[in-house]
Amino acid sequence: MDILATIASTVFEQMQKPTLAFLIMGVLLAALGSKFEIPEPVYKFIVILLLLKVGMGAGISIRDADLLSLIVPAVGAAFVGIAIVLIGSRTLARWHGVSKVDGLATAGLFGAVSASTLAAGMAILDESDIAYEGFIGALYPFMDIAALVTAIALAKVSAARQEMSDVNINADGTMKTGSPIPPKLSSGDGDNGAMVRAILIDTFRSPAISALVAGLALGIFAQPDAVFKSFYEPLFRGLLSILMLIMGMEAWSRLSELRNVAHAYILYGLAAPIIHGLLGFGVGLIAHELTGFSAGGVILLAVMAASSSDISGPPTMRAALPEANSSAYVGTSTGLGTPVAILSIPLFIALAELLI
Repeated sequence: MDILATIASTVFEQMQKPTLAFLIMGVLLAALGSKFEIPEPVYKFIVILLLLKVGMGAGISIRDADLLSLIVPAVGAAFVGIAIVLIGSRTLARWHGVSKVDGLATAGLFGAVSASTLAAGMAILDESDIAYEGFIGALYPFMDIAALVTAIALAKVSAARQEMSDVNINADGTMKTGSPIPPKLSSGDGDNGAMVRAILIDTFRSPAISALVAGLALGIFAQPDAVFKSFYEPLFRGLLSILMLIMGMEAWSRLSELRNVAHAYILYGLAAPIIHGLLGFGVGLIAHELTGFSAGGVILLAVMAASSSDISGPPTMRAALPEANSSAYVGTSTGLGTPVAILSIPLFIALAELLI
């Protein structure tokens, strides 16, 4: 009963936090038939500001870190982010009735990192007097960007292959596809490698990933601290709340699409944080053996892997994959994944005490 009470309390706390609270309010507004709307140009401007801020903050963290000590855990973090998306592409994205793009968008958010869950993990370790590296916060962009780019690229590759397979022969002998094939992919050379390269280039050129990478580069190579603190940080939470209202209204309009496959997302949301966290813990152990990465660092790498993005992920997915159902990926990651990830932190602490 104590465990159930703890779960219920954690879920209730998450529902009160701005990210989920504004999302739920957007759902309620749409359900009540409200005419509230945010113009598309304003929405795009908000997304660019948010992603520039996330990238810049990550770049500043990396710039201030000890790069030699950072390299091995950073490579491990990127590997974990990519691996989580690949696991999702073989499980949730192949579930009967689950849209491929919805499954990959959800896996992308689970591969990305929740800054609030990472902060909760740090607070718990501080209370338990468990030491960890000062650069640990700089690891999250490696996992975050690797997972988001992988998920978006896989979704676009899948969509392109589907379009190229939907070819019909007209009466005059010409070919007709179900939807237009992007020029870069319609050369007819059958080169899957060329198609993948073209989609990767297109992904990095997309507004969402471009803004994220631009912010990261500015944070690392420039000195944007003053404008970051005076402009981006004060606006961040307010802009994110508006974005969540928009996504909540969209989620309501597409909720009916999930009725027959809701159980798949529930199972994934409950099981994935534990599996992903154990994967992160294993990679952390390797870094521990190679570089002396601390027990606290191993625990926090597991926490990052268990978490699912509530800040950078939703706007990135919405901008890069507008066809994906936000009811699926935001509801599963924030509504289920975050509480499970937070509740799993004691498990990773216990494992560290046992193995390190």
